Order: sequence, then C-alpha cells, then structure tokens
Amino acid sequence: MLISLSSSSLLVVFFILLIISGLSGLLFLHPRVPLRYVRIHIGIVALPSLVSLVPLFDKSVNGDVGPWHLDSLAWLMAFFVLSIGLIIQRYSVRYLMGDRSYRKYFTLFTFITGFASITWLSGDLRLMVICWGATLAGLTLLIRLNRGWLAAREAAKVSGRLFTLSWFSLLCAVILIFQVTGQWQLSLALTDESLAQIGAWYRTGINLLIVLAVLIPAAQWPFQRWLVESVVAPTPVSAIMHAGLVNAGGIMLTRFSPLFNGDIASIILLLLASISVLIGSGISLVQVDYKRQLVGSTIGQMGFMLIQCALGAYVAAIIHLILHGLFKATLFLQAGSAVQRSQALSRINERSSYVWIMAGRALGFLVGVAFWFKAADEGYQLVSALILGWSFSVSWTQLVAFGEGRIGRIAGLSCLGGAAIVYLIIHSFFYEWLHTSVHHSAQLPMSVVIIVLCLLLFGSAIGAWVSRKRSSVSFAVVYLWLIRLGEAKPKSVESHPNYLKQYISEGGKLR
Repeated sequence: MLISLSSSSLLVVFFILLIISGLSGLLFLHPRVPLRYVRIHIGIVALPSLVSLVPLFDKSVNGDVGPWHLDSLAWLMAFFVLSIGLIIQRYSVRYLMGDRSYRKYFTLFTFITGFASITWLSGDLRLMVICWGATLAGLTLLIRLNRGWLAAREAAKVSGRLFTLSWFSLLCAVILIFQVTGQWQLSLALTDESLAQIGAWYRTGINLLIVLAVLIPAAQWPFQRWLVESVVAPTPVSAIMHAGLVNAGGIMLTRFSPLFNGDIASIILLLLASISVLIGSGISLVQVDYKRQLVGSTIGQMGFMLIQCALGAYVAAIIHLILHGLFKATLFLQAGSAVQRSQALSRINERSSYVWIMAGRALGFLVGVAFWFKAADEGYQLVSALILGWSFSVSWTQLVAFGEGRIGRIAGLSCLGGAAIVYLIIHSFFYEWLHTSVHHSAQLPMSVVIIVLCLLLFGSAIGAWVSRKRSSVSFAVVYLWLIRLGEAKPKSVESHPNYLKQYISEGGKLR
C-alpha cells in the first residue's frame, strides 16, 4: 500500500507539471505574449523531466497505478524523451528566431514529447494507442508547419499516410489481443495464462501487425521514404524525431516481447532490418548532403536496433535506442557546422603503419572470439562478437596505428582503454536499471542468425568490390540506385520556394 501511495504521489506531480508545460505552450501561441516568454517556457518544460528522474534511483516508487505501468523502463523512456525535447527547445530559441511559425514550433515540440512520454508510461493498451497516435499526428503537423512550401506539404503527405498505416496496424494488434485475452491492461494481457489462450496463427498475425507498426516509424525498407522526404523540415524537427519517435521500435517491441517466440514474424523483422542496414549505410556513403547522410545512417542504425530486438536482446536495444538518440540528435543540431577534413585524413594515411594495423585486426579477432565464447549458444552473442571485434579493429587503426610516434600511440591506447571502461560502466548501469523490467523472449535458431550474418557480410563484400570498380557499369547502377533511394521525389522538389516571395513582400514579419 505504501508503494502504491508513493507511486501515485509522484505520478500526480509528474502529470500536473506535464499539463502546466502544455498550457505554457498554448499560452505562447497568443500573439500578445512577448517572445522572451519562451525562456520561461523552457524552464517550465524542464520540471517534468526532473521529476521523471527520481524513480530511476528510488525503486520504491515503481508499481502499477490504475492505467499506468510504472517501472524503470517506463520512467527511463519518459526521462529520455522529455530531456531530448528540452535540449532541442533550448537550442531552437535562437535557431528558429525569425521563422513565422516560431511560436507553433515550441507548442508542437512540447506536445509531441509530452504524448510520447505518456505512451511509454501507459499500462492500458487503449491509452497507449491513443497517445502514440497523437504523437505521430503531432510529428506530421510539425513536418507540414511551413505549409506554404510545396516540399514540406509533400513530405507531410508521405509521412501522414505511412504513420496512419503504422498506427492502424498497432490498433488492430491491440484489438486482437483484447479479443483473445479479454484484457486491456498490458501486464495482464501478456501473462503466461493469457498468452496460452492465443493460438499459433493468431499470435503470428498479432506479431506481424506489431512488426509493421514499428518498421514504419523506424524508416525501414521499404518504408524509408517518409524519413528521406522529411529532411526539408528545419533541423530541430529532424532532431526531435530521435526523442522516442523514429527509435520507438525498440521500446514498443520490448513492451510486447512476451508475444515473440522466434516465429515467422521475428524472422521477417530480422531480414527486413538487415536489408535496411545495408541500404541505409549505402545511402549515407553516396549522399553529399549532410542531413541526407545522417538520414541514411539513421536507417542503418535503426535496422541494427531492430536486429537486436529480433534476436531477443531487448536491453541492448534500449541502450542502443538511448545512446543513438543522444548522438544523432547532436549531429543534426550541429549539421550547419559540418566540415570535411579530407586533407587531414590523407596526411594521416601516409603515416599509417601496416604492422600496427594488422596487429589491431588480430586483436579485434581475438576479442570477438573471446566475447562469443562467453555465451556461444546465443544468437545475439555472435552478432555482438562480430561488431565488437570490428569496432575494436577500426578504433585501434584510427587511434593507435595512425598515431604519431610513440607518444601518439600511447595516447591512442589510453583513449581506447578509457572508452572501454566508459562502455562497461554505462552498460552495467543500464542492465542494473532494466534487468527486472525487460522480458527475455525465446532466441531465434542459430542457423537463422548465421544466414543473416552472411547476408550482411555478403552485401558489404559486394559493396566493397563495386566501389573498387568505379569505371564499371555495376558501380554506376548501384551508385545511382542508392542516390535515388536517398533523394526526394521530383514533385517534392521546389528549386525556388514560392512561399518566400510572399514572405519577403510582407516584410518578413513574424506571426
């Protein structure tokens, strides 16, 4: 009873502050409210984020309260979403100054992050679906905010259609779960007794609907078009997508993880995510526009996150979700400061040591093998071993092999060791927070994992081979195909935005 009371008290405080944040955003829409009020609004928005941090260190305030499922995972996602939203709104104070929709941006930012945080705190499936739909609708409005621009309108149309399909798919899955189990409460609908009532075909159908619902927001092939089109939106809009929206697949699959038992839905998710990794990496390599490079990288990274979910490594997927969101939002916010350093890199390559590079590759191989032998029967362990060994080899090459003399290599070794320690600390913290909140589902057969790894390695090998044959027809075909995938549709491109003429004729007045 004491736990319930403390949980209720914290939840009431959290929602009061969240409502005050929303009212503050609505107040800022009024033209008589001075623009300097935005700094007060930022201070108000920071309060719910601070409250959501408390349960991460005080487990006594966790527990189910009415339609809310309050565990470490729910509060962690609420803190993450609200904190990213706070940082982006603070960045936008000066960045968006002068935009005629200046006030609307902050209101939509506030409501999107507010509804997203409520989504992951929800224990009632109906409430989760409603709040998630509101979040996707808010993102569509945010992309379309500059509706005088043809490119923005077309991007919003593409996003809106795909988001509607995603939301409808989740709605159908939730309705099917209720029809079979008779429960709207997530924790009750996914118990062993409730899951035993779901037949094999019903379960597969529900899982496929959930997979479709997460593939679209994650911009996975063949649904990556909305993210490619969305680059026309201002940079803070691209950044806010990483506050639990484009990377929402990790948390959604984690919540529904008891349903997944290595069936055909998991295999389809694994294959589509693997294809998306290759396509996203290819787009990021061939694009010259920095934001489109980041979009391609996001497609690939979200593919890897979904691979982690398909293999049952949900804690690793949550860690990936949060760290990638922080990292990629930062890259989008500094997109205007991107500078190529090809000359510096070419000088470093001239000083590289072949012996040190080969030593790094050998050590990377040994590290990967040692990591795999820790749990050789788990599919994700094989993927992790491959990635860890490759990452170690690349890091060694950049930090040690390319080091300038003995001092440079010692410094590189120190950085590599420091990064390894930070990695272990971060993972230990996250595993301590999440190990009781995340369900461990059945593992896919090792044969499926090996096939997917072969697909990734084969695709990478083909890409490397084609890149060396730059005068061949194969290179031209692959290059142009990736360019087309990473570009907007021709009708979405407006070389001379007509809305600027009206804006200039009005004297550039802010409304």
